[in-house]
Amino acid sequence: MREYSLSNITDIMFKNSSDGEQQTNAESENSHGSPVDADENTDRGNWSSKREYLLSMIGYAVGLGNVWRFPYLAYKHGGGAFLIPYTIMLAVAGIPLFFMESSLGQFCSQGPINVWKAVPILQGVGIAMMVVTTYLAIYYNVIIAYSIYYLFASFQNPLPWSGSSNMSCNGTEIGCCNTTAHDSIVSLNMTAENQTCQGGFLPGQSPSEKYWDEVALRRTSSMDETGPVVWHLALCLLLAWILVGAALFKGIKSSGKVVYFTATFPYIVLFILLIRGVTLEGARDGIEYYIGSYSNLTKLAEAEVWKDAATQIFFSLSIASGGLMTLSSYNKFYNNCYKDSITVCVVNCSTSVFAGFVIFSILGHMANIYKRPVSEVAAAGFGLAFIAYPDALSKLPISPLWSILFFFMLITLGLDSQFASIEVITTCLQDAYPKVLKSRRGLITTTVCILLFLLGLPCVTGAGIYWVNLIDTVCAGWILLVAGLLEIVGLSFLYGTNRYIKDIEMMIGTRSALFWFWWRACWFFITPVVLTIILGWSLYTFTPPTYGTVTYPQWGISLGWCMTAFSLIWIPIVAVWKVYKASGHPWQRVKSACSPTEDWGPYLEHHRGEHYGAKDVPDANIFVISNNCDTKL
Repeated sequence: MREYSLSNITDIMFKNSSDGEQQTNAESENSHGSPVDADENTDRGNWSSKREYLLSMIGYAVGLGNVWRFPYLAYKHGGGAFLIPYTIMLAVAGIPLFFMESSLGQFCSQGPINVWKAVPILQGVGIAMMVVTTYLAIYYNVIIAYSIYYLFASFQNPLPWSGSSNMSCNGTEIGCCNTTAHDSIVSLNMTAENQTCQGGFLPGQSPSEKYWDEVALRRTSSMDETGPVVWHLALCLLLAWILVGAALFKGIKSSGKVVYFTATFPYIVLFILLIRGVTLEGARDGIEYYIGSYSNLTKLAEAEVWKDAATQIFFSLSIASGGLMTLSSYNKFYNNCYKDSITVCVVNCSTSVFAGFVIFSILGHMANIYKRPVSEVAAAGFGLAFIAYPDALSKLPISPLWSILFFFMLITLGLDSQFASIEVITTCLQDAYPKVLKSRRGLITTTVCILLFLLGLPCVTGAGIYWVNLIDTVCAGWILLVAGLLEIVGLSFLYGTNRYIKDIEMMIGTRSALFWFWWRACWFFITPVVLTIILGWSLYTFTPPTYGTVTYPQWGISLGWCMTAFSLIWIPIVAVWKVYKASGHPWQRVKSACSPTEDWGPYLEHHRGEHYGAKDVPDANIFVISNNCDTKL
């Protein structure tokens, strides 16, 4: 019997990812004298193989949100019925934006700032993407640090958050009221109103919740009380940045090898946890609450369901943060980015659905143990990953094994996404200063990692979780929505849908008008409308952020708005600067700033062809929409 290695398996998975047209394009590539396995773009480099690119994209798109947010949303919004709006939003918003971004990066072989040579007036959108990615990279690695800490803590039996070792309070155990004899291990931060102990735990708190707040985080009572640096988290954060820096030291050449493990290992763990979960008593109840007999089609009449479905698709696919453009910019020019986009989007959303079965099978078992409804143990975000699910795992036989697998999976899920975030920053810097930084990739990566580690230290203080939650809820959401909306408006209306389709056809070959009809409809009308509705709804329903029952001080909320403004302010600043630098009367300046630059187009000369051979690129007609968006069916 033939044995298959990981390389064999990935070969089989992606063998059919290229169709006849791509083979023709590959032959065209050879006609230009570029060997199939060699770097086509010697200035920037290319992926060593198609597998590395696809695994990197899947790893980037499939992140923590697939595991700790989607299952809860599905349960909250009608179980299986939630898949209807989720699938529709994937078709009308997720895949069109994903395809647009990945094809744009591949076409010009540039990062998220330089791709806007296509529409210079919107180059500030690329800067906003880089800034928000910096925010995301800072707090995302803190979450990885939490997972690393819990991974180390899992090498104990019983697990320290199980409560079994804390129920006899003798003044020396973690979780006891009297901690003076154990201050070297944990310092409990207890306010005056919560100093009543019952079995070593605060009233109403489970052992896992108490461990999360008082041992792992050493959380203070509010954002006003910063507290000291929590050194075990700081060391875990340092380790997380060392892992990221080592994997990216040689750019995509090194990270492309790492993703063979980090992108595939989570699926192995999910499968193992699913097999274990469905064999537990009560698992059926959990799965039924997730997607089974409790499916509620009447939920589809609620606007919030559709908003949550669209929002989850948008953020789950990592759209508008620059990562898709960055990773695809290292593709060879004739790569079939259309098939890649469909593949990654389908895998990402299928993973979300699959993860739901894994999560709710074990939560059903937990509800059965506590004799409570599944609704009372279901949670999302930090509450699921670091309180509810660890609590459930602690009730299983050989609980340290399952805990180690779970948190190792969270680490690999987070690292893949973090790789792309750092790649965005380093690629933008190298594209801006190619002559100076071309041969200094390792130095750039190391410098970026050190700076972001230092910037992340406030997130590992006693008030660190408040900072993480603030960045996540206030900064990331709206910035990405605004950037995504401007991106699709700029390419569809200013650059022109017809022009952009011709650019794509230079890479994947000519397609029929009927094939492009759907993409025209999405890019020109459906997707912009969906994004506008999501953005408007988010603004209308905005409430100040909270962490559990803890409210944020006014200065904290103001700081969050300042961080948001610092990201978005680059969009009008750059637009005004581009108009100012253009020549002619005011109307000509605006037209010039909305038209592609002379060096816009494929990066390599032999890919430019007749359309981009000359330097005088025709201006885009920004107000005569019919010239740019005629479907010509």
